[in-house]
Amino acid sequence: MARKTLSAALALAACSVVMTPSVASASPPGTKDVTAVLFEWNYGSVAKECTSTLGPAGYGYVQVSPPAEHIQGSQWWTSYQPVSYKIAGRLGDRASFQNMVNTCHAAGVKVVVDTVINHMSAGSGTGTGGSSYTKYDYPGLYSSYDFDDCTSQVTNYQDRWNVQHCELVGLADLDTGEEYVRKTIAGYMNDLLSLGVDGFRIDAAKHIPAEDLANIKSRLANPSVYWKQEVIYGAGEAVQPTEYTGNGDVQEFRYAYDLKRVFNDENLAYLKNYGEGWGYMSSSVAGVFVDNHDTERNGSTLNYKDGANYTLANVFMLAYPYGAPDINSGYEWTDADAGPPNNGVVNACWQDGWKCQHAWPEIIRMVAFRNAVRGEPVTNWWDDGADAIAFGRGAKGYVAINHEPGSLTRTYQTSLPAGTYCNVQNNTSVTVNGSGQFTATLGGNTALAVYAGKSTC
Repeated sequence: MARKTLSAALALAACSVVMTPSVASASPPGTKDVTAVLFEWNYGSVAKECTSTLGPAGYGYVQVSPPAEHIQGSQWWTSYQPVSYKIAGRLGDRASFQNMVNTCHAAGVKVVVDTVINHMSAGSGTGTGGSSYTKYDYPGLYSSYDFDDCTSQVTNYQDRWNVQHCELVGLADLDTGEEYVRKTIAGYMNDLLSLGVDGFRIDAAKHIPAEDLANIKSRLANPSVYWKQEVIYGAGEAVQPTEYTGNGDVQEFRYAYDLKRVFNDENLAYLKNYGEGWGYMSSSVAGVFVDNHDTERNGSTLNYKDGANYTLANVFMLAYPYGAPDINSGYEWTDADAGPPNNGVVNACWQDGWKCQHAWPEIIRMVAFRNAVRGEPVTNWWDDGADAIAFGRGAKGYVAINHEPGSLTRTYQTSLPAGTYCNVQNNTSVTVNGSGQFTATLGGNTALAVYAGKSTC
């Protein structure tokens, strides 16, 4: 197994999940569609964060890292090499996982689980829960008969069979066309559902035929459960994200790639018709993000090291009505393979290397903005032809982003009712007159966001 390239390879191996259109649950159900992805946080820390931060801020979902027993090792990607379906990974046991789900639910936050069902491990040894295994033998779970006949690595993304039957970076590839494998994977997911899980992110779904995933999903206790499918778009590739949209949400990687290019090198004015206007999937089935755990490491998207470009890209994503947004929240890294600080224990945000992007003031305050303007179209778009933009969300909200190096003072036209509003980006007041106008000065690389119902700071 090419350990040093696993992060990038997992990113290349996007995944998707399939549901029949009659039960597809596209976009997280409910009125709150923002997910905080607490990457490699242990389950006790996730539980505390649901209560203290995610629930009060209006996050609808928290996504947790894979709970299954996995290979030993300090690297983050060990979580993506399961050796059994016991909840016995680095991040917590069954009891801590159950407590996390219950605590998050009590805080009004639903739980999505990153789920690894395409493959098992690449080597042999003893797992984090004490299970012994070899690459094609997982006692009591799978034997060599349950894996695909192609035991060489995926090498050709223009060849559907190669992508979906060979091994992703040397990981033992499950034969998901087989009855026993389908039943066993469904059993694992049903166990998670029995603990109260509300949805799944399907890892490496591009490597699983759509019909196999549809079959697995049909076996679930709740076959309409929310699924978010990782399927990375590749021009000219044999397997395309659109194959999976009938089954639920699919992660739209082009959204993140293009945001990096626009914020780094182009004009924010180009974002006026972002989404379907750029050839992306329908907003109703798109999962979007500025970065995730793979892309922040392989350089294909912005990440926390990009300063205002990163922060403002997240502000834009939360303000603009395309897709269901994930906020990636991880930890500082110089070694792209390095696992979480303190084995996933978060004593406090912004300590021990934890970045807590979900709690950055400029980002977390946009969650309530998004919830308040849900369902409203873009109105009153303005731009300077370059890197300053502003737009409304019907009569319920208005946002301005100044990505120019210098300050900008102007009068904005909105559809907001007259009154005083709180600019949640910096807790200052904005007064809208009877014509729906207000005047404001934005410093370079700052934003402004106001919404109905938030009159005081």
